Amino acid sequence: MPELLIELFSEEVPARMQARAAEELKRLVLQNLDGLGLSHESAEAFATPRRLALVVRGIPAQQPDQKIEIKGPRVGAPDKAIQGFLKARGIASIDLCRRVSDGKSESYVFDDLARGMPTEHLIMNFIESELADFPWPKSMRWGTGTTRWVRPLQFIVCLFDGRVVPVSFAGVAAGDTTRGHRFLAPALIRVLGFDDYRAKLRAAKVMLDAAERKALIVERAQAAAAGLVLIEDDALAAENAGLTEWPVVLMGSFETAFLDLPQEVLVTSMRAHQKYFALSNPDGRLANRFILVANTETADGGWAIVAGNERVLRARLSDARFFWDQDRKRTLEGRVGDLDAVVYHARLGSLGAKVGRLERLAVEIAQYVPECDVSLARRAATLAKADLTTGMVGEFPELQGVMGRYYAIQDGEQDTVALAIAEHYGPLGPSDRCPTAPLSVTIALADKLDTLAGFFAIGEKPTGSKDPFALRRAGLGAIRLILDNGLRIGLGDLFAAAVALYAPVVEASAAGVAAELLDFIADRLKVHLRDEGVRHDTIAAVFAKGDDDLVRVVGRARALQGFLAGADGGNLLTAYRRAGNIVRIETKRDGRSYDGASDPGRFAAPEEVALNESLGAIAEKTARALADEAFEDAMRTMAGLRPPIDAFFDRVTVNAEDRGLRENRLRLLAQIQATLDRVADFTKIEG
Repeated sequence: MPELLIELFSEEVPARMQARAAEELKRLVLQNLDGLGLSHESAEAFATPRRLALVVRGIPAQQPDQKIEIKGPRVGAPDKAIQGFLKARGIASIDLCRRVSDGKSESYVFDDLARGMPTEHLIMNFIESELADFPWPKSMRWGTGTTRWVRPLQFIVCLFDGRVVPVSFAGVAAGDTTRGHRFLAPALIRVLGFDDYRAKLRAAKVMLDAAERKALIVERAQAAAAGLVLIEDDALAAENAGLTEWPVVLMGSFETAFLDLPQEVLVTSMRAHQKYFALSNPDGRLANRFILVANTETADGGWAIVAGNERVLRARLSDARFFWDQDRKRTLEGRVGDLDAVVYHARLGSLGAKVGRLERLAVEIAQYVPECDVSLARRAATLAKADLTTGMVGEFPELQGVMGRYYAIQDGEQDTVALAIAEHYGPLGPSDRCPTAPLSVTIALADKLDTLAGFFAIGEKPTGSKDPFALRRAGLGAIRLILDNGLRIGLGDLFAAAVALYAPVVEASAAGVAAELLDFIADRLKVHLRDEGVRHDTIAAVFAKGDDDLVRVVGRARALQGFLAGADGGNLLTAYRRAGNIVRIETKRDGRSYDGASDPGRFAAPEEVALNESLGAIAEKTARALADEAFEDAMRTMAGLRPPIDAFFDRVTVNAEDRGLRENRLRLLAQIQATLDRVADFTKIEG
C-alpha cells in the first residue's frame, strides 16, 4: 500500500524543540488520517537540526466509501413534498427508502453511499492548515510573509505513493527535492520515497534518526576517552544529537592550572556554555581533557576545530577563576545583608526577608528532625541564600548552593552547615537524591514550605497547564523529605506558621491557606505514590480523617489498600455502603439523625446482639491498634466484623413495623459506619 513522506526543511531548529515537534507532526497527521477514515500500518517521525520528517506506511490510495443516511419527509406527507425529496436526491421511487420511527412519527430514510475521495486530495486539504497552526513553543515570521514557523522554511517534501502532493506553505511549494549536510553535501537531492530518502541523506552525511546520533556520540566519546573516564550525561548527549546531523567526536584539553577550581565549576562551564563532556581520571579526579561534538568532518582531522574550542574554553575558565578569587574576598556572613536589595517576588518582599522566615521556620522544624541542632539550623538558614550574591552564581546559576558550600568551608563554618547550604534546594525532581543529613533536611524543608506558603497566600497557585513558580516540584520535594526521612510532622500547623510569617507583607488567613496547602499536598502525594501502585482514593480516604502526618497517612493508606484487595475488605466495603445507603435514605425520610449508640435492651434477634458485641470489641481493639500505628493489625481486626454483619443482613429486617425496633437497628447500622470510619472515610473509596 502507498506511503506518505513529509519533510519540512528549515534553518536550524533549537535542539530542545526537535523531539516534541516530530511527535506533534506525527500526531496531527495521524489524527487527520483517522478522522477521514484512512487507516495506516505504521508511522515514524524524525528530527535533525534542519528538518522534521514523517513517514506513514500502508495508507489506502482512496478513502473508503461511507454509508450515509438521508432523512426525508414524514410518512403521510403531501405527495408534492415527497416528490421534491426524490427529485432533489435523485431517487427513483419512495419504495427505495426505509421507514424509521422516532417514537412519535415515521419518516422516510434513504441509505446512500458517499464515494471516497482520492487520499492525495485529502492529504493536500489538511496538511496546509495543520502547518499553519503547528504548536511551536516559539515561532517567527521572515521576509514579507505573514505565516510563522520556528525558523525560515526552505523546502517541503510531500510525497504520496511517490508522487508530489501539491502542498504550499509559507511561500514554499512542496516538491521531491531536499538538501544534505550544510557543509559536507549541500547539493539538491531528488527523492522517490522514504527508503530512497533515508539512504540518500545518509550518503549526503545526514543521520536522520536522533537516537542513532545520540548512541554514536556516546560510543565514540567513550572510545576517545582512551584511559580516562567519560562523565556520562544523557541529557547532554541528546542535546548534542540535536545540534548535529553528522556528529564527529573530538577531544580537547585545557591547562592543568585550572584544575584547582572546584570540579563543579569546571564541569558546568564545559557543559552549560560549550556542550562539552567532561572526563575524569580513574581515581575520580577531573582530567584536563574534554570531549566536543562537531557537525562536520575536516581535512585536518578536526585540529582547527579543537584549537578554536580550546581558546573559547580557556576564556570561560579564566572568567570562572576571576569570580572564584573575587568571591572569596568576602565571607558568606558578610553577604547576607546584600540579600535585602534582591527582590524575591514583588508581593513577597526581598530575599533578605525570606532568609528571616527560613531562620524561624528552621528552628520550628528542627524539633521534629532527629539529631538536628537548633542553633546550627538557624545558622545554616542564615547563610543558605548568601551565595546568590556572588559572581560565580551570577555567571553559573546552576551552582547555587554548591558554591555556598565551598565558601562556607573556606569561612570555617561547620561541615554540616556547609552541606546544608549545598543541599537545601533538593530534591529537585523524582530522580534527584533526597537529602538525609538532619541539618540539610531541616533547611530544605523550611525552604519549600516557605515557598508554598507565600505563593498560596497571594493566590499564585498552579493551574492545569501552568506552574511558573515550580510549586508542584516544591510540594513533591517536601513530601520526599518527610517520607524518605520518616519525619513525624503535623503539616497543618507548620503551614499555618509559615503563612503567619508573611503577615508583614500579605493579608491572608493562616488557617485557610494551610487547609488549601494540605489539599495540594494530598494531590501531590497521590502522584508521588502512583508509581508504587498506591491508589489515589485510599490516600483521599485517609486524608479525609484530618490526619496531616504524612508518614502515618501513607502507612494507613497502604494497609487499607491491602485490606480492600482481599475478600474480607471488599465485602466489608459493600456492607459499609449498604448500611450507609439505608441510614441516609431513612434519615432523609424521617428528618432526624440516627447517630449514637443503640440500646442493647431493644434487640430482638441474636444477630443484632452478636453484631453489637462485635462492634464494641472491635472498635476498642481497632482504636488501640491505630494508636500504636499497627495499621495492618487494625485491618485484620476489622475483618472480624464480616461474619456478624453478613448474618445481620441475611436474617434481620431493618425497617421493622415496630418503630422503636426500627430506630434501634438504624442506630446499629450507623455504628457500622462509625467503626469503619475510625480507619478512613470509606465514602472516598471508588469501585
